[in-house]
Amino acid sequence: MEDFSIIDGYLNEEGKLWSMPGKKQRKKWDALLRYLATKFEFDVQYNEMQVNEIINAQTEFKDPATLRRLMWGNGLLKRTLDGTAYWREG
Repeated sequence: MEDFSIIDGYLNEEGKLWSMPGKKQRKKWDALLRYLATKFEFDVQYNEMQVNEIINAQTEFKDPATLRRLMWGNGLLKRTLDGTAYWREG
């Protein structure tokens, strides 16, 4: 199990993200995105709405588009070229 203690200050008592790290805090961003990725099952396809729902369930600030794009850009989620399906490779 991965240690996400570096982002403890960004999680509320329910384990939801209440804030995002500053732009220059790369290690915290990496940990935050990996933490969100754990909420997706391996090799299950999700549509954009489902991805947004999962992200929104884990955050208080409701910015799924940014987090979805960052997860994809960092290789934590894969997607089809047209963006209609997302998945986490196992």
